[in-house]
Amino acid sequence: MVLGVSADFHDAAAALVVDGVVVAAAEEERFTRRKHDPSLPRHAIAWCLEHAGVGPGDLDRVAFYEKPLSAYDRVLTTHAGVGPRGFPQLARAVRSWSGRKLWVGYRLEKLLQGLGHTGLRTHFSEHHQSHAASAFYPSPFDRAAILVLDGVGEWATSSVGWGAGHRIELHEEVRFPDSLGLLYSAFTAYCGFEVNDGEYKLMGLAPFGTPRYEADLREHVVHVADDGSLRLDQRWFDYRAGARMVRPRLAELLGPPRDPDEPLDERHADIAASIQAVLEEAIVRMGRHARALTGERNLCLAGGVALNCVANERLVERAGFDDLWVQPAAGDGGGALGAALWTWHQVLDHPRPERHGIDGMSGALLGPAYDDAQVQAWLEANGVAHTDHGDHASLCREVAARIDGGALVGWFQGAMEFGPRALGHRSILGDARDAANVGRINASVKRREGFRPFAPAVLAEERHRWFAGSGDRAYMTVTAPVHPDQRVAAVGPAPGAPFAERLGAVRSTIPACTHVDGSARLQTVDAERNPAFHALLQAFHDRTGCPVLINTSFNRAGEPLVRTPADAVRCFEDTELDLLVLGRFTVEPAAVRN
Repeated sequence: MVLGVSADFHDAAAALVVDGVVVAAAEEERFTRRKHDPSLPRHAIAWCLEHAGVGPGDLDRVAFYEKPLSAYDRVLTTHAGVGPRGFPQLARAVRSWSGRKLWVGYRLEKLLQGLGHTGLRTHFSEHHQSHAASAFYPSPFDRAAILVLDGVGEWATSSVGWGAGHRIELHEEVRFPDSLGLLYSAFTAYCGFEVNDGEYKLMGLAPFGTPRYEADLREHVVHVADDGSLRLDQRWFDYRAGARMVRPRLAELLGPPRDPDEPLDERHADIAASIQAVLEEAIVRMGRHARALTGERNLCLAGGVALNCVANERLVERAGFDDLWVQPAAGDGGGALGAALWTWHQVLDHPRPERHGIDGMSGALLGPAYDDAQVQAWLEANGVAHTDHGDHASLCREVAARIDGGALVGWFQGAMEFGPRALGHRSILGDARDAANVGRINASVKRREGFRPFAPAVLAEERHRWFAGSGDRAYMTVTAPVHPDQRVAAVGPAPGAPFAERLGAVRSTIPACTHVDGSARLQTVDAERNPAFHALLQAFHDRTGCPVLINTSFNRAGEPLVRTPADAVRCFEDTELDLLVLGRFTVEPAAVRN
């Protein structure tokens, strides 16, 4: 068995692979409650080993998700290469790396010694090799092309590769400072969102705009080659110096950058639409190139940019592949999983388990779990009044009725999700037919920007009636158009109306999860991988004829997904949710709110 670890940049995580099977994986942020926690994941490591019953002498290897010396070489070379502007960041980098980051192998050794594991050999995978392994090895494909797209690893920013059996190879790469991920992050910052956190906000904002700056960006800022590789004109950027993403002169093309507290308007939406268009075209060209280079019919995808589910839909439509599979923990957290799988298969030369057309992520439900007995014990020990519904079928009928009546529900079941998406175990759920739920959740529950869309969870067997396209979409990694039969003439402001007026328009029979462009970030739910959530969707379908619910993450803005019953109750207490479900138990607001 192999323990994989990522740390020291963002989204630190641990994952355990036993005989090629992923048995546990969790991000450190869920334990420390510090969003995107980069620190050495001592809590996640300890939980993975405890969960799997790994005793002293049982663990074979440890794998780290990148090569620190190579990354340090890039950091020093980059900051020194821009001259005096880079010196302050260079000094900070030297202190950080020489004092901590370069010693990650030793720090891991000491941590594991404290847990009773000694004499372990540590392997260091390359950053993009880890991403590629996380994409291909758990995929349902025997062979596939591989794309890795992110900000930067050691030096690589995008990679094209190939996987077959238990071997993967990376053939071509784009190198720093030319980076699709950093390009998108730069415009994330320009629109007033936080880098490494707000990119999905930029993606959600883009459909409200028109790409009127796209031509200027292509002419002056970024050149995209036919194979999808790109070259960024560094006169517009400043991330090599480290203090900021872009230079002030970008305002000559786009107008002034947005302050985070400034209201969003049409110009910001147009900037988002323009850079999204550039990103999509680059990814489609790279996908076509990967198809031609490898001759493969299927594609696997990982890296932070792989979480751009709109661009992934364009890959499905235009790149020529039969199917696409995206690692649900596509960012650096998933790198821990990839490092473990790379070590098991590529280094130790073990074959992959038989997939039989089903991926190896277990629905991404790989984190800490709490059964009904544990939940009940916690509720009673903490004096939280609750109702025991006896069995899950009765619970689902009751919750379906409450949602049908307008309730917003915190839903806590079984094992926590691995990756950034709530997939029906740590979720906030609502009626997708009620357009008012968008404003209610954004304003009163999540406390976030009003333009942010919500994902639909749909019974897998009913997907074809409600959404266009095909294929397994269990992880919210690809958008899909709402089915034409469910679309309606827009009720509300016309497409050309001011940005703020278009937020509440009704465009389908499920308006609460239909974005302004008629798309939705789809999750298909099947009974095999996600039986509890499937049962609730089925109960709601039986009651209403609609197999779709809003599914958004159970957390408040700026906080990680809830992990424990205590986290769930605290979040419930501080929001305007109408019902909390923990296992087979329900808690009413009066039980926790004064």
